[in-house]
Amino acid sequence: MSYCLSPGCPNPHNSLQVSVCQACGAKLLLRDRYRVMQTLGQGGFGATFLAIDESLPGQPNCVIKQLRPSATAPHVLDMARELFKREAETLGRIGNHPQVPRLLDYFEANQEFYLVQEYVSGSTLQQIVKKDGPLTELGVKHFLSEILPVLEYIHKNRVIHRDIKPANIIRRAQDHKLVLIDFGAVKYQQQSQTSHSEQTAFTSYAIGTPGFAPPEQMAMRPVPASDIYALGVTCIYLLTGKSPKDLDYDPTTGELLWKKHVHISDHFAKVIENMLEVSVKRRYQKAEKILNELDLEPYLESLEKSMTKQGGTGRKPGGYREPDSSGGSPSSPAARAAMAIRSRQRFDSSGIQSGAGRGSGIDSRSPLSSSLKNRDNSAGRRREFTGEKSKIPVRLDADSLQTYYAKGVRDFAAHDLNSLSLPRANLAGANFHQANLNKINLQGAILSNTDFGRANLNRANLRDTNLVKAYMSNADLEAADLRGADLSSAYLLNANLRGANLCGANLTGAKLTEEQLAMARTNWMTIRPSGKRGMW
Repeated sequence: MSYCLSPGCPNPHNSLQVSVCQACGAKLLLRDRYRVMQTLGQGGFGATFLAIDESLPGQPNCVIKQLRPSATAPHVLDMARELFKREAETLGRIGNHPQVPRLLDYFEANQEFYLVQEYVSGSTLQQIVKKDGPLTELGVKHFLSEILPVLEYIHKNRVIHRDIKPANIIRRAQDHKLVLIDFGAVKYQQQSQTSHSEQTAFTSYAIGTPGFAPPEQMAMRPVPASDIYALGVTCIYLLTGKSPKDLDYDPTTGELLWKKHVHISDHFAKVIENMLEVSVKRRYQKAEKILNELDLEPYLESLEKSMTKQGGTGRKPGGYREPDSSGGSPSSPAARAAMAIRSRQRFDSSGIQSGAGRGSGIDSRSPLSSSLKNRDNSAGRRREFTGEKSKIPVRLDADSLQTYYAKGVRDFAAHDLNSLSLPRANLAGANFHQANLNKINLQGAILSNTDFGRANLNRANLRDTNLVKAYMSNADLEAADLRGADLSSAYLLNANLRGANLCGANLTGAKLTEEQLAMARTNWMTIRPSGKRGMW
C-alpha cells in the first residue's frame, strides 16, 4: 500500500502501482524516491510514517517525519519549524552513535517539511512491559547500564533530550541493543545566554511528557539533570508497569510516592530516589555518577568490612589498592569509598564533617556516603540474623561457600573460587561479580538470576547448568563448557565467548551479538535467541 501525505486527502490509501494519489492527485513519491507505506504515530508537531527508499538496492525501510502542527497560529508554526530543524541538526551531529538513529535526509516539499531517518525495528520498552510485565531489579539495572552511556554521550555533546520515556526507547531486534529515539524536543546547552528571539519562540510551551518531565523542565528551564529525572520515572515504570499518572504524589513536595509499589534493595532504592529528586541541586547531575554507584554496589559490604582493621596498606578484597601515605588521591570510586568509610571511623558523633569531604572526593552528606551508611547498618543486621561473626574469607572452599549460601549470604563478589568443584549446587541469585571462577566445576548447577558480570569463567564447566536470566556482561567465558546449558534470557553482551562450547545450549531471548557467537562452538541443537534451532 502507498500512503498519501497530503493533509487534506479524503482517502490517503493507494495501491503500490500508482504514482499519484487517486483521491487528491498529489504525488506519492516524495523527492522521487521515498514511498510512504503506513502511519506510525502523531505528535503535537508532526506525524511519523514508515516508508521505503526506492532509489536504493533492496528498497530499505526508513522513517519519515512530516511537520504537522496541531495548531495553525504563526508562532506555533515557527516553533514547530524550529523544533524540526533542531532535530535534524541534532541527529546529524550525534547520529553516528550506534544507539541513536542516523539522519538520512532533511528537505522541504510543497511547503511541507520532512525529516528522514534510520528505521529501528524492534519493540519499545512500553510495548515490552505491556506484553511481558514489569522487570526485576536486576533487569532495570541492566537497562540503566545500557542507556546511561547513551545519555552521557548526548549530554557531552551539549544536547538535552527532554522527552525520555519508555515509548522513546526501543529494544532493537537486530542486536537487542537499546536505541534512544525521538529527538524532536531536544535543546542545546548554550555557552552564552539564550537569545531573546529564541525565548520568545519557546517559552509559550513546556516541552516534554507530563509525569516524566521534572518541574524545572515544565517551567521551561531544562538542564541535563532533567533527563536523569525522566530516566528515574522510566525505571519506576519498568519496575511497576504503572505510568506516573497512576501513582500518588506528595502534594507538599511534589515527590512521586512509588516505594510501596516496588521490592528492591535499599541501595538501588536510594539511587532511584536521588534520580527523582525534585530539587535539581540534590539530583544526580551526570549519568556517570549513577553508573559509578551501580558498579560499586557489589563491593560495598566487603569495603565496609575491610575498614574494620586500622592501618595497613595493600590490596583489599575486590582488587583495589588503598591510597598510600603520600597523600595522593585514590584513583577509583571504590577506593574513594574506602577512604570515606575509614575517615568516618576516625571521628565521633559530634557532627563534625569527616575527612571524606576534604581529601577523598566524597562528601559525608553525599548520596554515596548515605548509601554506605545504610548498607553498613543492613549488613550488621544480616550478620546478627545469620550468626555470621567474621568477614567471609576471600578464598573459599566448596563446602564453606555452600554453608555461607545456606545461611543467606549471597555476595561473593571478587572472591577467589578457582577450580572449586560444585556440581549440581543451588546458588541461584548469588553475586559473583568480578570473581575468579577459573576452571570451576558447576555442572548441572542452578545459577538462575546470578550475577557473573566481569567474572573470570575461563575453562569453567557449566555443562547442563540453569543460567536463566543470568547476568554475564563482560565475563570471560573463553573455552568454557556450556553444552546443554539453559541460557534463556541471559545477558551476555560484551562477554568473551572465544572457544566456548554452546552445542545444545538454549539461548532463547539471550542478549548477545552474532559476532560473539561466531567465536563460539555451536551445532544444530543450539537454540538461537529467536527460539529457532540450528547452526549460526
